[in-house]
This record gives sequence, C-alpha cells and structure tokens, in this order.
Amino acid sequence: MSQESSPRRPRQPAHTESKSRPRRRRRRRMNPFLYLSLVIAVSAMLAGIAWIWVGDVLALNKAPASAVITVERDASLNDVARTLKENGLIEYKTLFKIFCSFTKAEQKITSGTYELNTDMDYNALVNSMSSRSGSRMTVSITIPEGYTVDQIFALLDEKGVSTVETLQNVAANHDFKFSFLKGVLPLGDYHRLEGYLFPDTYEFYMGGGESAAIQVLNKMILRFDQQFPDALREQAANMGYSVHDIVTIASLIEKETDGSDQTSIASVIYNRLNNPNYETVGYLQIDAALVYATGRVITQADYQTVDSPYNTYLYKGLPPGPIANPGMVALNSALNPAKTNYYYYILGNDNTHHFFATHSEFERYQATLGG
Repeated sequence: MSQESSPRRPRQPAHTESKSRPRRRRRRRMNPFLYLSLVIAVSAMLAGIAWIWVGDVLALNKAPASAVITVERDASLNDVARTLKENGLIEYKTLFKIFCSFTKAEQKITSGTYELNTDMDYNALVNSMSSRSGSRMTVSITIPEGYTVDQIFALLDEKGVSTVETLQNVAANHDFKFSFLKGVLPLGDYHRLEGYLFPDTYEFYMGGGESAAIQVLNKMILRFDQQFPDALREQAANMGYSVHDIVTIASLIEKETDGSDQTSIASVIYNRLNNPNYETVGYLQIDAALVYATGRVITQADYQTVDSPYNTYLYKGLPPGPIANPGMVALNSALNPAKTNYYYYILGNDNTHHFFATHSEFERYQATLGG
C-alpha cells in the first residue's frame, strides 16, 4: 500500500523582522541659543515684574503727590487698599494686602483722617494710618458757650471729628470716670452729659470710631473738671447745692442772656427757689427750659399744655438737669448771684433786661413795650 505524505510547511527565514514594529523617530533638539534666549526673556520679564512690585512696596520712582484719606470705622483691609489705590498712593491692591498679611499690619491701621504721600512706602503708609501717627489730621474747633449737646455733636460731625450717631452712643453708654457724673446721671440717654461738655477751643483728631469719640468727650469733660475745681464744689456745697444743681442753674442763666446781667438773673432764680413770694410760689417760669423740652419756638399754649419736668411753669424748682453747656461766666454767676429783691425780668426794646420786685411792676413795664 502506498502511504500519503503530509504537506510541507514553507520555511521561514531565520532572521526576519516583524512588520508591525514601528520605526524609531529621531528627537528634535531645541536650538541651544533659542532655549537660552527664551530663558533670558522669561527671567527678564519676571525680574521686571518683581522690580515693579518692589518699586511699589518701597515707593521708588513715584511721581510726587499727596492725598487726604479717611479710614472709616468698619473699613476692611480691602477697603483701605482700594482707597489708597484710588488716591494714587499704591499701584497694586493685592500686593498691599499680601504685605499687610505677612507683617500683621492690619492690626495697626486705625480709623481716622490722614494726610499721606507717594514718598511713603508700604510700611510708612501703615504706620501713618495708626493711632499714634503724626500724619493723622487734626482740626481746631471752638464750642460756643450755651451750645446744647445736640448742637455740639452736630458741629463735631460737620468738622469731620466723629459722627452724631457714634457720639450719641458713647455719651449714652460709656461710663466716664468723674465723680460729679456719678449718681445723678444714669446711663442710657446721651443727654446725661448736658452741661458737662465745657465750651472752649479744642484740637481734635479727625475721623475715628468709638474709641476716638470717647477721647473727644472725655477731653471736654476733663476741661470742665479743671475749670470747676474742689474750691468751687465746696462753695456750692456751702450754699446747699450740688455740682449738678449749680450747672443746671448756670445753664438757665446762659440761655436766658448773653449780656452782663447774669448775676442779676441768677438772683431772680435764687429768690424764686429760696424765698418764693405769694406770686411765684416756687415756679421759675423760664422760657428757655420749655424751649429745651419742646425743641422749637414755644407758643402761649405750651405754658399749660407741655407736660415735662422742664416746663418750669407747671413744675416747681429746678428742672432735672442742665439745658445747655454753660461757660465760666455763667458758672461763676450761679455761685455768686447778686443780692436783690428781684423776682421778674423782661427784655426791653433797648435790648437789655429790666428787673422788678413785683408782678404789678412787671406788668406795667410790659404794657409800655407794645405788641
């Protein structure tokens, strides 16, 4: 029998390479000169940016300029940086904030009004906005005699020292450490300081928050403390009156006249308080106190309709407290009244006060004035 032979496989070459293997690509190398140029360009750009930043931080090559800025009480660091940039004192808000974060400068910045300039670097700007800064703006203000607390606060607000709201809050709630304020002036009402903000000329820092308002009011109360020393307090006590009583009487005198007859008006007040005759029976009947109570020009009807302890036509004796802040002349008049038998006075057509012992005399003169 014949045998079938199996089919032969074709021979493979011994060293054939796989057709699927990719060819290796040559790496293209960057021209070393081009690479070096790129590195130099990037370095120069970064150095230029760094130099610009350094120039801003150190206040280098800045055009001379100055600006008056105000840091508000609740201003954030971003607010401060924006104000500085808007006034041309810095170029980069973010850089300034980073500087303040690293140096803890934010803790030094105090509300107020400051005069700054472009010669100041970041550190100088921060120090110039601190509470002890010599760049903090000041203003000289004269408080007129007879101004009320409300008038004083409005004036301080107008001059940029503090806001009316801040001053009212501090006056009502801060416990000022003066003996004559204890007991008779409870906290809660800003009018408690009426009479004790001594009229004078003061130098105040501009701007500032609550702490600045405390310093402003404390300065004026301290001036009263200096002008009304122990000797005058003893004199008041020997007369049978407290400091509060004397200040209240002085304020009535201050608001009733700005002339040279203050001791005579003082005598009318004391005569009515201490020796009430059958006509006055202890009522002071002072219009200025009623004006203080109403806050407006009074009418004839107000004498009987305004129910207030400041209405001295309805309530006997002194009102609860001062109606203004008296000056030294009025205070001395309250301590040294003239010795008279006067119970009445009226402003004549000659713009002076005329004094009378009886109501009939007063009425007769009043009839001559007309109107």
